[in-house]
Amino acid sequence: MMEEGCLKKMETRVIPGQAVSYFLPVGNRLTHLNELVGSRVELEFSGIISCIYCGRETKKSFQQGYCFPCARRLARCDLCIVRPHTCRYDQGHCREPEWGERYCLDEHSVYLANSSGLKVGVTRFSNQMTRWIDQGAVEGLPLVRVATRKAAGIIEQHLTRFVSDKTNWRVMLSGKIPVVNLLDEKQRLLEEIPKNIQWEKVSCDTHRIVYPVSRYPDKIQVFNFDKGHQVEGVLIGIKGQYLLLDTGVINIRKFAGYRIRFRLERNATDLRHSFLDASPNEVPVSDF
Repeated sequence: MMEEGCLKKMETRVIPGQAVSYFLPVGNRLTHLNELVGSRVELEFSGIISCIYCGRETKKSFQQGYCFPCARRLARCDLCIVRPHTCRYDQGHCREPEWGERYCLDEHSVYLANSSGLKVGVTRFSNQMTRWIDQGAVEGLPLVRVATRKAAGIIEQHLTRFVSDKTNWRVMLSGKIPVVNLLDEKQRLLEEIPKNIQWEKVSCDTHRIVYPVSRYPDKIQVFNFDKGHQVEGVLIGIKGQYLLLDTGVINIRKFAGYRIRFRLERNATDLRHSFLDASPNEVPVSDF
């Protein structure tokens, strides 16, 4: 079985009590990856990269899938996406004001997660689970709800004095995640939030997340399509935006827009339900 087309970040679906379901978009098709754990897979880069926004071919990808002109023009590629406290919408400096109103002036969550240990982060309130999954978190917990992304960023920046805002991806992929009591940490950190920011406390239990991983790699070798066009091995799991193979790991999101051939070998007799139609005209939006 083979699919060919441009990669996009993996899509996920969550059913309570079950492992996250992962789907790999290749061109206009979605491959259900959970069913393929234990199968030998091969990803071959064709050498062609296309912008995930405008579709033009580009020699180099910027900001995880954009051509240089789009990376310079689009608000979703601005520095304030990774440093939300620097948002300048209120000063009239947003590259795309209408886009900013939809995504940055929407309700946001400041959250706690355990991906490689305790971390703090921000995301749109409606996007929390997707954000936690993309970071490979085994647990997530909303800390507070605020009205805008900038307000969330100011709180996050302040809390980094007490807790990290980074994920150690190697630890995340090792499966050796330290135990963290997020509810206890929430009570501690609520006391540290600046008094001049309006926020609403979110009352809920910790969300626990299970990934389709049969085993974690003993040694992490990283595949990079910019250095080698061939990736192959037995799929042993999926976590975050990484495929875990018995030969190494690859960050699918990093190579959005890369045109690949995806092949698999499987002993099962019926593969019909592993491949689904994807929306051909869907334009990805950064899920910050």
